[in-house]
Amino acid sequence: MDRSTESTSDERRPRLALQAVLPADLAGACGIDLADARRIVSLAHRLGELPARAPATVRRAALEAARAAGEIRTLALVERRASAEDPFVKYAFGLEDGALVESVRIPLERPGRYSACVSSQVGCALACAFCATGRMGLTRNLEAWEIVEQVRLIRRDLGATAGGAARIHGVLFQGMGEPLANADRVIQAIRVLSEPSAQAIDMRNITVCTAGLPSGIRRLAAEVPAVRLGLSLGSVRPGSRRKLMPIDGAHPLDEVLAAVGEHARATGHAPMWAYTLLADQNDTDEDAACLAALARGFAAQHGISPRLSLIPYNAIGAPDAPLPSPPGAGDGGAAEKDSGAGVDPFVRSARLDAFRAVLSAAGVGSIVRYSGGGDVGAACGQLARPQAEGQRPGGRRASPRGGATPPAALAGREADPRPRPA
Repeated sequence: MDRSTESTSDERRPRLALQAVLPADLAGACGIDLADARRIVSLAHRLGELPARAPATVRRAALEAARAAGEIRTLALVERRASAEDPFVKYAFGLEDGALVESVRIPLERPGRYSACVSSQVGCALACAFCATGRMGLTRNLEAWEIVEQVRLIRRDLGATAGGAARIHGVLFQGMGEPLANADRVIQAIRVLSEPSAQAIDMRNITVCTAGLPSGIRRLAAEVPAVRLGLSLGSVRPGSRRKLMPIDGAHPLDEVLAAVGEHARATGHAPMWAYTLLADQNDTDEDAACLAALARGFAAQHGISPRLSLIPYNAIGAPDAPLPSPPGAGDGGAAEKDSGAGVDPFVRSARLDAFRAVLSAAGVGSIVRYSGGGDVGAACGQLARPQAEGQRPGGRRASPRGGATPPAALAGREADPRPRPA
């Protein structure tokens, strides 16, 4: 190979995304000391850029080697909407290809601490009936740097608006998309987010929530065992769950719970089971009894009780296809009649207290998720964004039938686990 061919090959080599690389990998790629690599990674995350001149703590040759091998790319802040009802803030970020994703800053119980709820895909393939993101279809996976950059930019905004004492304490992979359908990049992002010289977020404060992709659940246990696991249930009755969450056709709940049980035994972490209550769909006493029995059976089999998180339904507007009518509605039921533009497909259940009472009587505890930011579309299940021209408006969707495993997707985003305000 002559020098001109070698030069062309070097130019075509992908450049490192410096805010999504670990220090050891940067050191190996650039041939620099690990100490310098750590400081360069720290600069990338603190400044969002590499300084023109090397600081005293970094050798100039190391900085130039990193600059030659990599770059720092960023997302465009398209919109920032702060809720008038609570301290939730929703962000819309523009990607380099014109796609848009949404993220949420969630206040925690302890003042000054927040979680960043991030997206892992543009849209979602699953088409969960109660999730706004699921109506978008899947456009593409996010790169690891695009995931990390959401957290970095939220952290930067937090410092500018809430003061230096406020900090991002945790990360929730519960925004747009199914994290475990993009497992390679999500796991890389988790490793970077928890790296002390990067975002320095304890892995135990990172939660990945899934609608049920068993292979991905097992990967979490094997590769990032400190990370917490959440599972969106929809319903625990097979026929009902499949109507609400088509992924159940490819991965039935018993198959998913087997993987969740393996994760619990391997990591020692109790899984969080998220259950969105929908009027006349999954909120009866029978539904509650089935959920309680499933939770007790899981605890008996695996030695760890799941944490049940009940989520009041948040309005998402009408779907692009008719949804199941409430039981007994028959042909022309309310859900089909009201499936026009601007009409919500479901109704928030009024049976929350009664549902919890059935669980409690069966010896199963539960919490009610405080799902904030509803006035700005930041609450559980509401994240969705019209895509720019040139983006596919409705990409791949999961099939309820067997065959090739479709990407699963979470039904929206879990919110802050605070008790519901009176």
